[in-house]
Amino acid sequence: MSAPAAPMSQIVMQTPVGALEIEERDGALTAIDWTEADARDPGDARPVLIEAKRQLDSYFAGKLREFDLPLSARGSAFRSRVWRALQDIPFGETRTYGELAELLGSAPRAVGGACGANPIAIVIPCHRVVGAGGWLGGYSGGQGINTKTSLLEHERDAAS
Repeated sequence: MSAPAAPMSQIVMQTPVGALEIEERDGALTAIDWTEADARDPGDARPVLIEAKRQLDSYFAGKLREFDLPLSARGSAFRSRVWRALQDIPFGETRTYGELAELLGSAPRAVGGACGANPIAIVIPCHRVVGAGGWLGGYSGGQGINTKTSLLEHERDAAS
């Protein structure tokens, strides 16, 4: 018999692109997603949540370009490969769905599906993936394309 899963812990923080709910389990981030909830003081939040908030605050202040957090994104082997490839896209840059598909030996539509299923927004930067010719494609987080545009503009401004 396996041990019961550790309880999940979460905080909500306000950012320039809306309120984000950050979840962790067993000392690793499992989700970052937009929420309608009000920001909540982390109080006795677990250390990884406090560090995630600190790094996200630094990211939005234009001071952090690369996250260093333990992640536990659950998905298929293919989605996990896509999510790892997304983390290799440098801050302030983009890649196309086609470029990632070629790198992974897949199809652009499959890469898009994995991006849409990304459970850890911003830290796993699916907002850095665009369509051919710079077309923004879709974005399932926050306010959709407006949020994707805001994140890309933030990174371009901070990188210059």
